[in-house]
Amino acid sequence: MITQQKILVNTSKNISTVEADTLIREYKQKRWVPNSERISKPDSLSAWYSIEEMESFLSLAKSQGGDGIKFYYGAYPEDYSPKPEYAGRQTLAMVATRSKLTDRGAIANKDIYHSSKGKLKILRSEEHTS
Repeated sequence: MITQQKILVNTSKNISTVEADTLIREYKQKRWVPNSERISKPDSLSAWYSIEEMESFLSLAKSQGGDGIKFYYGAYPEDYSPKPEYAGRQTLAMVATRSKLTDRGAIANKDIYHSSKGKLKILRSEEHTS
């Protein structure tokens, strides 16, 4: 007798509400609470970008040969003066990437750098913390 087992796989690029709720709950319990206690104020729970900013950044990334976006976790310095309410809180930074074949035959997503005012800078977005 042959037995078949059905395996459910989420083949879409989107996650379900249940999956999103689970990820957020785990983050809050394992990272957000300890981070908030450490910095003595509520840490960031998210980073926000407008659709216009996202589209503009994607267009810029594509114009520089980008084929992906990497999200880096970051933290504002304790003495961050442009927006003191962000001081010490975590954030995300979007960085444009380009796929590159390594010497070992693997694909690596490399950050894109560009020249700005005579200096080499990483092609990144502006961060927004909420």
